[in-house]
Parts: sequence; structure tokens; C-alpha cells
Amino acid sequence: MNFINWDFLVNTFFVALSGVPVALLVTVVAMAFAVPLGFLLALTRIHEIPVLNFFTKIYISFVRGTPVIIQIFVLYASIPLILDGIFKKYNIDYAIYDINPLWYAFIIFSFNTAAVLIEVFRSALQTVHKGQLEAAHSVGLTTPQAYRRIIIPQALVAAMPNLCTATINLIKATSLGYAISLQEITLKAKVAANFGYNYLEAYIDIFIVYLIVCMTVEYLFKWYEKRLSRYKYVGA
Repeated sequence: MNFINWDFLVNTFFVALSGVPVALLVTVVAMAFAVPLGFLLALTRIHEIPVLNFFTKIYISFVRGTPVIIQIFVLYASIPLILDGIFKKYNIDYAIYDINPLWYAFIIFSFNTAAVLIEVFRSALQTVHKGQLEAAHSVGLTTPQAYRRIIIPQALVAAMPNLCTATINLIKATSLGYAISLQEITLKAKVAANFGYNYLEAYIDIFIVYLIVCMTVEYLFKWYEKRLSRYKYVGA
């Protein structure tokens, strides 16, 4: 008995593959927002800035303590309501509920990933000896210059493995975009499977596509990590 429709498996693989650009676009945009936000909030934790440090702890606890799918439902339901209230107050005529789900995906996954990166950057920055900053000041560098030229390159070496993990987790999390009708890998394969109920084949295709994408991203991170190794500080 043939349990797998091989023709469907092959054809749907390319259907699922067509969702890769959307998954990668969401990943790139989310990381573009999450990296600077996560870095700045990590500094508030390191320097223990009173109000911001408290806000950051609550933010991290919320993201860590709730499933990503729940965050997606909450934000996807609340953002249109908030925008609708603001637009009505200022008499802005715009169809809020016609906004492309892609924009919500950018916000939702940036929100989630930034919280993860706060702890990644905090732990990475703490691996750089405080004397590095003091030495930079002693030769006339400002604090921003010291961070850009000395602290951040060294911290990136320590952060790279965790940044790789965060990026791969983000790529995999985009599979939950089906919940907001995002035309990514999972939704495209599931829609193709609906007609003939070939869900086993569709899930195999989804598995293979994500495996290929994530292994490629992991390889690129390892290549870049080797290039960054020249900034690694070796203490006395």
C-alpha cells in the first residue's frame, strides 16, 4: 500500500519553497529592528537605569513566559484596535483591517526577537573586560567610539553563537505566520494539501524546506564567526 503521493510530494516541495522569500523577508526585517532595540535595552540592564531597567525586565518576562502563538494572536488583535481608535480620533480615513498581514508579522516578530536579543547582548557585553572601555577613554576615544571600535567587535564574537540560534528560531517561528494568513512556507504547503488531504506530504515538504534554510543560515553564521575571531580578546 502506497502511503505517500510522491508526485504531490515533489510538486508541493516547490510550492513550499516559494514561501521562503516571505519567511526570509520577515526574518531580515525583524532582525533589523530587534538588533538595535535589543542592544540599547541590554545597555539599560547593564547600567541599571531605574525606569528602563524595570520596563525591560517586565518585557523580557512577558515574552519568555508566553507562547509565540499567543503573542501573535494578542498583537494581531490589539494593533488594529489601537490604530482604529487613533485614526478615528484624528479623522484619518484608512481601512485598518485591509492592511497586509506582512506588516503585522514585522511588528510581532520584531517584538518577540528583541526580548531574546536583550539577554544575548547583555551576556556578550559582560564578557568584555571593563578595562577595555577605560583604556579607550585614556587614549581620547569617546564612549560611542569605544563601543563601535573596541567593545562591540569583541562582544559580537561572544554573541555570534546565540545570535545564530536566535535567527534560526526566528525563521522557524515564521511558520506560525499561517495564523495571520501570512503567505509563508507552512501556509502555502497546507493550502496545497487541502484539496486532496495530502497533509503528510505537505508536512514532509515543510520539514525539508525549513531544514535546508536553517542549515544554510547556520553555515553562513559559522563562516562569519570565523571572520570575527580576529577581534577575540585574549587576556593576560
